[in-house]
Amino acid sequence: MTERTHRLLLTAALVAVAAVWGATFVMVRDAVAVYPVFSFLGWRFAIATLAFAALFPSTFGRMNRRVVLTGIGAGLLLTGGYVFQTLGLAPGMTTPGRAAFITGMFVVITPIMQALFLRRMPRWTAWVGVASAVAGLWLLSGGGGGTGWNLGDTYVLLCAVVYSGHIIVLGSLGHGHDTLPLTFVQLATVTVVCGVAGAVTERAAPPTGASLWIALLVTGVFASAIAFAVQTQAQKHLSPTRTALVLICEPAFGGLFAWILVGERLSPQGIAGALLILAGMVASDVLGTFVAGRGEPEVLEMSLEGPPGLVAEPEND
Repeated sequence: MTERTHRLLLTAALVAVAAVWGATFVMVRDAVAVYPVFSFLGWRFAIATLAFAALFPSTFGRMNRRVVLTGIGAGLLLTGGYVFQTLGLAPGMTTPGRAAFITGMFVVITPIMQALFLRRMPRWTAWVGVASAVAGLWLLSGGGGGTGWNLGDTYVLLCAVVYSGHIIVLGSLGHGHDTLPLTFVQLATVTVVCGVAGAVTERAAPPTGASLWIALLVTGVFASAIAFAVQTQAQKHLSPTRTALVLICEPAFGGLFAWILVGERLSPQGIAGALLILAGMVASDVLGTFVAGRGEPEVLEMSLEGPPGLVAEPEND
């Protein structure tokens, strides 16, 4: 197999990953309509943790105390992000398509949070991305005459903020750590926190039903463990720009599957807003990667489930 063919196959695999991520918004919405949120997340991440261990058995021999402590801290943020997003998809909350685009806001929130908390000023590309995405969010939330903002949208926006914090922690405290054990500890942390919360507050019986188990297996195995494996390979053979551009398609796939599977249709203002959010993500990640590629110390930090976030690397002492 030639290197060109290998890159094309990896690009196709990344497209498949983005499509699976997009499809999970509908799957999660349907799952938490019949099964409690924390219990669903506990099972989902238990499956993801086991699948990750099966795919990367060398993980356990690469553990150390610093990786475990950093992984727990990042895992707690990851837990918060998933809890907010899943609550936002619960019955009576927001729609899968809107959730997909609002979640994507974390890409443009990340450089702003770095400026606020780490005093690392964003590049001009980040400000372009923020302006475009905020305008898009305004239109998507009804500012242009759409359906209006709701509590579910607020939960998902909080998810985007927490995801941004998660990316920043990985880009700072996680910098230099072995990615495999760091990721495993994060998955295990979400499993434990949500599993305990579900056992204490929800006391749900083990999941039953084909559709619920399909959602658990797709989100746990394909959207988490296998997606991580594909991203790991892509980082070795594809440019950061291509990787970011493909994975940024996740919200678009989310909107597409919401339309196909549940008949969700955005208003013209909502469509314009969604396109502006995507444009903001492209400006922040893809254009930002191009600018950073000219010698500036910024890298794309891979997320567990979603487009990567562009973060400034910590300065060497």
